[in-house]
Amino acid sequence: MTTLTALYTSEERNKRIFAIVGASSGNLVEWFDFYVYAFCAIYFAPAFFPSDNPTVQLVNTAGVFAAGFLMRPIGGWIFGRVADKHGRKNSMMISILMMCFGSLLIACLPTYNSIGVWAPIMLLFARLLQGLSVGGEYGTTATYMSEVALKGQRGFFASFQYVTLIGGQLLAVSLVVILQQFLSEDELRAYGWRIPFVVGAAAALISLFLRRALKETSSKEMRENKDAGSIRALFRDHKAAFITVLGYTAGGSLIFYTFTTYMQKYLVNTAGMHAKTASYIMTGALFLYMCMQPFFGMLADKIGRRNSMLWFGALGTLFTVPILLSLKSVSSPFLAFVLITLALAIVSFYTSISGLVKAEMFPPEVRALGVGLAYAVANAIFGGSAEYVALSLKAGGMENSFYWYVTVMMAVAFLFSLRLPKQAKYLQNDL
Repeated sequence: MTTLTALYTSEERNKRIFAIVGASSGNLVEWFDFYVYAFCAIYFAPAFFPSDNPTVQLVNTAGVFAAGFLMRPIGGWIFGRVADKHGRKNSMMISILMMCFGSLLIACLPTYNSIGVWAPIMLLFARLLQGLSVGGEYGTTATYMSEVALKGQRGFFASFQYVTLIGGQLLAVSLVVILQQFLSEDELRAYGWRIPFVVGAAAALISLFLRRALKETSSKEMRENKDAGSIRALFRDHKAAFITVLGYTAGGSLIFYTFTTYMQKYLVNTAGMHAKTASYIMTGALFLYMCMQPFFGMLADKIGRRNSMLWFGALGTLFTVPILLSLKSVSSPFLAFVLITLALAIVSFYTSISGLVKAEMFPPEVRALGVGLAYAVANAIFGGSAEYVALSLKAGGMENSFYWYVTVMMAVAFLFSLRLPKQAKYLQNDL
């Protein structure tokens, strides 16, 4: 620790920690706004997709949720290019403004009964804007945090990207729980679901001011590099790295969304639990999951990022089916909480260092683009479709097939993690 401390003056260390806090605080607001949709879907689905079958309603809302993910590759490309050519800070500020507008639009949308088919169309438009914003947010934030993190402790500091990402989910579900205490089921369906979107839009404006104080990490020389933000340069010189990141992110995104956003619906729609009970379980599980991230980040600093990724792939392959099968028939809320927490501990091997492992694969002039685009493509195809695939298979009487689908993708993540170098080529003064 003495050696690590000697690398930085006290002032420099404090500045870097402030930068981590500032960037991750904006990240929290972005993901709160994005996940509010998932946790409120149970209440607003009938307002936009009238149907006598609640599963069909959830399939439709999950489809719109997935559509938001399809914008992520475009967002990853646009904002990654902006970050590499015009600075990480500018990219992060634009993305938070776009998220603010999307949340405010959803909060004000009229229902199907008021304007007919235009209601779900406008909902889709708002989600596409949010998907574009989040598509750019992840890569830029991961790049920024990896560049300001302290050497020797990069795993620990980089883990705060998912601390705030999960924190956004936690705040979203916590707000839903609070609303459930003060509003009836009918009131939540009538207007209560709009409140979290208003809160998210207001919080985004606060985040904008926080990000204005951040120090830019990219140099003028780097931004003026002819390859800066170039997708041609990315695929010409770093195709193997891009494919590797794509491979393990596919499984990581799928299992992450399976045990976070989809899990609340799974407990209600499959295990037969009350919506309030499911919200309580997910609130507790997400809180522990958030707290796990720094510890798994520190573990990665000790054992190496590659080893953490291998443990993630191996354990996910072995335990996904047993955990989901047990949750399918669980009757005890406490047992459900324990099983979900166990699953999230496995996922933590990946999420705690997710952004850092990706950032280490690319040089600074294409880092935000490489991280953001690879993540967004895999996330759009596998993460964004998780709920839709799960609910569609359930509606078709083949729910167990989804468990094996997740397992296969975890095996794929393990195989791609084997391709990770033992020593990163970029940001290499660390494990």
